[in-house]
Amino acid sequence: MEQRHLGRTGLRVSRIGLGTLTWGRDTDEHDAADLLKTFWEAGGSLIDTADVYGDGEAEYLLGQLIEGLVPRRDLVISTKAGSVPDPDRRFDGSRGHLLAALDASLARLGTDYVDVWHIHAFDPDTPLEETLQALDIAVSSGRARYAGVSNFCGWQLAKAATWQLAAPGTRTRLASTQLEYSLLQRGVEREVLPAALDLGIGMLPSSPLGRGVLTGKYRGATPPPDSRGASEHLAPFVAPYLDDTASRIVDAVQTAADGLAVTPLQVALAWVRDRPGVTAPIIGARNAQQLTAALSVEALSLPDEICRALDDVSAPVHRYPDHDWSTL
Repeated sequence: MEQRHLGRTGLRVSRIGLGTLTWGRDTDEHDAADLLKTFWEAGGSLIDTADVYGDGEAEYLLGQLIEGLVPRRDLVISTKAGSVPDPDRRFDGSRGHLLAALDASLARLGTDYVDVWHIHAFDPDTPLEETLQALDIAVSSGRARYAGVSNFCGWQLAKAATWQLAAPGTRTRLASTQLEYSLLQRGVEREVLPAALDLGIGMLPSSPLGRGVLTGKYRGATPPPDSRGASEHLAPFVAPYLDDTASRIVDAVQTAADGLAVTPLQVALAWVRDRPGVTAPIIGARNAQQLTAALSVEALSLPDEICRALDDVSAPVHRYPDHDWSTL
């Protein structure tokens, strides 16, 4: 698998990442082992997890598998901290919480360091400089090699990067940002992606298949029984992408796939993988068979005319002040 630099850093990662959102909950240890081995044998290196995935079970399971299945040195492990199970405060970006969460992640993973440590989301109740100081401490102490953020909007990302450049004694720079990005969700193109490109921050798209909808599996009236859309706790996650607008985009992806003699999954994944500023989409396959189907995208590059057609059918409305303002 082709390797790419993570933003403007020397760290190289596989241009497809493996997500572990369902590990320890819907994905058991046997399926997880098959997924990790299949990914590694295909040349994949970037593994994405978080301290809240499976209430910590995803990290623990990954740590158990690293011991005897895949060499630690062959993996680039990315985890996140900051989400908390508190209905009154969904995110905690305080220095104390973050550093304690990182230590707990390292213990579950059975490693002395993570390659990339992300703040899971912006915390409006904690000064941003306090959150960023935690990143600096994590990197300077060797517990994290690189740092990033997740679910930061454009001004939050730019403010964080600017503070890091201006604050005396701060040596850590953001290497990456992780947000949802697909043909069904192009909101990052408004401000986040231009900021990331300008700042040299690598984009790691989550849900690059539109929460599974872009594969075409939901074109029927009833979701497949083994799909997220049929799952009691994940159906609300899929539901926003089952409207008429999404349906038109899914139809266009299917048309492109038919013309290229490939699958809709390959078309949707290749589109986001090769967008400017993207380092590696994160895919959350349920089993090794699904993962193998996704990894087959390695040999596919979409023709320019296909990309333009998909761009047009999925184009978000970004006008003033982003575009065409001079003609108003």
